[in-house]
Amino acid sequence: MSGARVAVIGGGFSGLSAAWELARAGHDVTVLECDDEVGGLAGSFEVRGERLERFYHHWFTNDAHVTDLVRELGTEDRIVFRPTRTGMYFAHRSFRMSTPKDLLRFTPLALRDRLRLGLLALRARRVRDWRALESLSAEEWLTRLGGAEVFRVVWAPLLQGKFGPVADEISAVWFWNKLKLRGGSRGKGGAEMLAYYRGGFAALAEEVARAVERAGGHVRTGVAATALRVEQGRVTGVATTGGTVPADAVIATPALPIVADLVAPHVPAEYVAKLREVRYLANLCVVLELDRSLSETYWLNVNDPGFPFVGVIEHTNFEPASSYGGRHIVYLSKYLPADDPLYRMGDAEVIDFCLPHLQRMFPRFERSWLCAAHVWRARYAQPVVVKHYSRLIPDVRTPVEGLYLCTMAQVYPEDRGTNYAIREGRAVGRLVAAEAQRERRRAERRTETRMGERRRAMRRHAAAVSLR
Repeated sequence: MSGARVAVIGGGFSGLSAAWELARAGHDVTVLECDDEVGGLAGSFEVRGERLERFYHHWFTNDAHVTDLVRELGTEDRIVFRPTRTGMYFAHRSFRMSTPKDLLRFTPLALRDRLRLGLLALRARRVRDWRALESLSAEEWLTRLGGAEVFRVVWAPLLQGKFGPVADEISAVWFWNKLKLRGGSRGKGGAEMLAYYRGGFAALAEEVARAVERAGGHVRTGVAATALRVEQGRVTGVATTGGTVPADAVIATPALPIVADLVAPHVPAEYVAKLREVRYLANLCVVLELDRSLSETYWLNVNDPGFPFVGVIEHTNFEPASSYGGRHIVYLSKYLPADDPLYRMGDAEVIDFCLPHLQRMFPRFERSWLCAAHVWRARYAQPVVVKHYSRLIPDVRTPVEGLYLCTMAQVYPEDRGTNYAIREGRAVGRLVAAEAQRERRRAERRTETRMGERRRAMRRHAAAVSLR
């Protein structure tokens, strides 16, 4: 292969999408993934012969980048679109919140505030310039739009459940994007429509990896990057647990604190400190396999501070239980600091802690329904998007020539997610390919110049000889 040698650190959707672009452009690309499978946060495990995400996944009908990629791979027939039922648990009751009519039936709010809640979403979707929101916190903006009572009942518990001790720091931009995205993924009756990939997102990640390899690239799993090789300010390769991978360019996709450790020996301390300014929350996700359903709701937001998780996601109210041998799949999700005692508990302790809370929410539930339980942890699951977050985002290019960044922390004003990971990965892949092409042309011109100078020198020498 005559193209540039490119190493991609990380086999999530950003890294795989970048590799797909580079391999198609004729470059010798190698993806390095420390896990035993590709997919990153969309990694999977097996439930009765079927792959299931460790952390719940879906995409919205307006997520064009993931749909375009699937279409290019020729597996569009594996996309399924389904309406979903969403709800809210508040004051020991579950309320359906799938359609505009459901808002009018949400009795914890007075009628006037229910109307304000409905109008809030419409007003949020009319915002065209997110920069106007950067100086506002989510609390300031949501209170301005919907009033103090709507914020207290609906938004404050969700912010607290999602961001915990940093909830009051979260930018209005983050919340605006959530409202805009969900509002744009609704069917004719107002119900939310979501999409899924048959076989799970891990199957999609593996399909991209196969496409990379068919195009001449390489995908290596179980290989962790341990250091960068840099000479005279330019990256020359990646040291890994499986040996050194030579490279003319490197794309780093892990969380910024991990990238900071890799670049620290090669860049000014100020740059490393800048990378570390972006804070992250961890995620603890408990996946339950039940012999029966908890409810008819797919996504239940928990607006009760007495419960330890922000949402109950019954996956098999979206993808049928028949896909998992009749098991009903429930995710319990909690974002929290990595030093939180719950995050540090053993798996059995976590399950014993969560089940009584689930039983209070669903009084019919009994532990005997539980067939199996799994606990998954992600140290860098959610960047903390504060006011003026755009000032914290590092550029794609780095002080090390040939080293590029493509991480979830750079997806802004959108929030992290598969769709935007694909968008950013493809963009950096095209950038590296274009710069490699320009470098090749410059090298060719330098070679032509040297050869021209050599030919002229030879002609001068020949002329001097003839004069003798």
